[in-house]
Amino acid sequence: MAAPADPAVLQVLALRAVLLGSIRRFFEEREFLEVETPAIVPCPGLDVHLAAFEVRAPKGEPVGWLATSPEYQMKRLLSAGAERIFQLCRSYRAEEHGRHHEREFTMLEWYRANATSDDVIRDTEELVAFVASALDQPAPELQPPWQRLTVDEALQFHANAALDTLVQDEEQFFRVWVEEVQPRLGNERPIIVTDWPSSMASLARLKPNGMADRFEVFFRGVELCNGFGELTDATEQRRRFQRDQAERRAAGAPIYPIDERFLDDLERGMPESGGNALGVDRLLMLLLGADSIQAVMPFPEERL
Repeated sequence: MAAPADPAVLQVLALRAVLLGSIRRFFEEREFLEVETPAIVPCPGLDVHLAAFEVRAPKGEPVGWLATSPEYQMKRLLSAGAERIFQLCRSYRAEEHGRHHEREFTMLEWYRANATSDDVIRDTEELVAFVASALDQPAPELQPPWQRLTVDEALQFHANAALDTLVQDEEQFFRVWVEEVQPRLGNERPIIVTDWPSSMASLARLKPNGMADRFEVFFRGVELCNGFGELTDATEQRRRFQRDQAERRAAGAPIYPIDERFLDDLERGMPESGGNALGVDRLLMLLLGADSIQAVMPFPEERL
C-alpha cells in the first residue's frame, strides 16, 4: 500500500521547480550560458568567517574541500573567454545553521565579462521581480530601481554610528551591523548597500574613493546576495589571500591553501567583470513570506 502523499512536501517541490525554472529562463533570455563547476575543490575560500567540509578518500588521504561557493572556478571560465555565465549549484558551509542558514544550500552565481557592479545590480533587481511574477507573487515594492545606501549612511541612519570609527574594530563593526542595522534594512522594499570598507573587499576591486566595489542586497532584514565589481589584479589578490591566511591562523581556524590555478588564470588575464552570489533558498523564503529557509526546503538538516 502506498504511503499517503505529504501536501507540504509536494508544495515545496512544486514551488522550487517554478523558482529554478524561472531563474534559468531569466538568464537564458539574456544570453547567459549555464555552466557547472566541481563540488570538490582544492581551496574552499579563505574568508576567515567561513568553515569548509574537508573531503578524504577511503584510506584517509585528503582530496580537497566541498565548495563554499563556485566563485574561483567560474572566474577561471571568464579568463578562458566566457562572457556571460550563471550557475545553480549546491554549496556547503560547515558552521552555518539557523533560520536563514543550512550547511548545505542552493546558490545562484552569475558573472558578466566587460561589465561593472552596476550592471549586475540591474540584473539582480530585474531577476527578483521576474521570479516573483513567475511565482504569482508580484509586488510593486520589488520593481526596480531599488534604494541604495552606503555602509556609512546605513550606520549613521540606523545606529547613529560612523564607519570610520567602527571599522577600526571589525568585531565591533559586525556586532553593531547585525544587531542594530541589518534588522532594519529593506523592511518595505529591497535595499542595496554599497561602498564597503576596503578591509572587507574580499575578491572585489577598490573604487576610486578607496571603498570596496561590493554590494549586498537586504530584504526584510535578511541578506539576499553579495556582489562585486571583480578584482582582476593577481598580485593584489595574492596579497589578500595571504592576509586572510594570517587572520585564520590568528583566529585558530583551519588554514586553507591558496588556489594557485585561480591566480594563474587571473595573471593570464581576466576581463573587468561584475558578479553576484545569491541565496536561492532565502529568495524563495522572502518571496513567499516564510519564516525560515527550512520551510521552503524538502530536506533541511533537521528532517534528514
